[in-house]
Amino acid sequence: MIVFLIFQGVFVFSQGTEDIRSDIPAVFLKTLDGKTFNTAQIENKGNPVIISFFALWCTPCLRELSAISEVYEDWVDETGVKVIAVSIDDARSSARVLPTVRGRGWNFEVLLDPNGDFKRAMNVNLIPHNFLLDGNGKIIWQHTSFSEGSQHQLFEMVKMAKADKILNKVTK
Repeated sequence: MIVFLIFQGVFVFSQGTEDIRSDIPAVFLKTLDGKTFNTAQIENKGNPVIISFFALWCTPCLRELSAISEVYEDWVDETGVKVIAVSIDDARSSARVLPTVRGRGWNFEVLLDPNGDFKRAMNVNLIPHNFLLDGNGKIIWQHTSFSEGSQHQLFEMVKMAKADKILNKVTK
């Protein structure tokens, strides 16, 4: 009986303190400097986050991330958005990700998913695949593929996410 009450109390407590960031599964990835990173810790102080899955062999992925990189500082200044690029290259190819990131001048965070665990957890089948998270870490939009100029659509969605956050803050 006591064990049952303790279990039920733990269950009720865990339900009441459930993290609102339940859209992002907890998967351990590596940063470019070899540190372990738990994807459940993805946050941006209440601002939107873009998670972009890519691979070095994917030309549209590289074009998209380079296009975003060109305007990234402006995006951050205007909306506070954070971009996290997730490489799905295998362990052999992962060694080339850092030189590619440096060579292309990408100033956003890059994570390595060589086993595809995060990719599978997020149900990514085609790349490039972008997820837009609101300030609470909820997935509010996603998109696959890239064509010239589609980064503008992504930024429009970021601005809408930011505006919704501001609107919700004012109405509370």
